[in-house]
Amino acid sequence: MTPTIPAVVPPLPHENPFKRRYAATVSFQWLAAGWRDLLTKPVPSLIYGLVVFAVSAIIVVGLFTFDLDYILLPAFAGFMVVGPVLAIGLYEKSRRLAAGTPVTLGSMLRPHAVSMGQILFIGVLLCLVMLLWMRAAVILCALFFGLLPFPGLAQIAHVLFTTPTGWALLIVGTAVGALFAAFSFAISAFSIPMLLEKRMDALTAMGTSMALVWNNLPVMLTWGAIVLSLFLLSLATGLLGLIVVFPLLGHGTWHAHRAI
Repeated sequence: MTPTIPAVVPPLPHENPFKRRYAATVSFQWLAAGWRDLLTKPVPSLIYGLVVFAVSAIIVVGLFTFDLDYILLPAFAGFMVVGPVLAIGLYEKSRRLAAGTPVTLGSMLRPHAVSMGQILFIGVLLCLVMLLWMRAAVILCALFFGLLPFPGLAQIAHVLFTTPTGWALLIVGTAVGALFAAFSFAISAFSIPMLLEKRMDALTAMGTSMALVWNNLPVMLTWGAIVLSLFLLSLATGLLGLIVVFPLLGHGTWHAHRAI
C-alpha cells in the first residue's frame, strides 16, 4: 500500500497587532492624552505623585545623613531606571478610564495585573540595573580621581567642568550611563503595561518591548527626550515637580503602549 503524504496547509495570514514607523511628533499626543487622564479625577494621581515625591525626598535626606551624597547624582539617574515599575498604579488608572470602570486610589495602589509575578521579576531586574549603574559611577570616579574624598556637591561642578580630568569623567560617564539608560528604557517602555493586561512571561515582554522600541526609534527617542526633560524640570524644583510630572508621564506611557 502506497503511503500518503499529508497535505501541508500554509498558515493563515494574521494581522500584526503592533504598529511601527510613527512620526516623532506623535509622542506629544501621548503626553496630551496623559494630561487628560491626569485631569480626569486628578486627586488619586496627585496623591500618587505626592507619595513618590515623599519617598524620593526621604532617600535624598538619608543620603546626606549617612554621608553618601557622592552617589546622589547616580541615584537620580537610577530613579529613572525604576520609574516604570513605580508607575504601575498610574497605568491601572488609565486602563480603568479607558474601560469606563471606577477609579480610586485603592485600585491604583492595588492594581489588578494579569501577570503580577512577572512584573515583580522585571522590578527586581531594574533595581539590579540601578545598583549596578550606581556602583559603576563610583568606580569611574575612583578611576579618574583616585581615592580622594568626595569634594562635595558645592564643588563638584567646578571640578567636573574646569579640569581635564573632570571633562574626561563627564564624557566617559555619559557614555556608560547612556548604555544603562538605553537598556533599561528599551526593556521597560512597554513590558510593564503589557504584563498588566496580558498573560506572558517577563522575558517575552522585555524582548517585545525592545523590538517595539527599535522599530519605532524616532518617536521613542522623542518620548525619551520628553521624559528626561520633565524629570530635569522636577529636579530644578527640588523634586516638587514630581507630584505632577510623575503622574503625567505614567499616564502618557500607558497611551504610548496602547498606541503601539
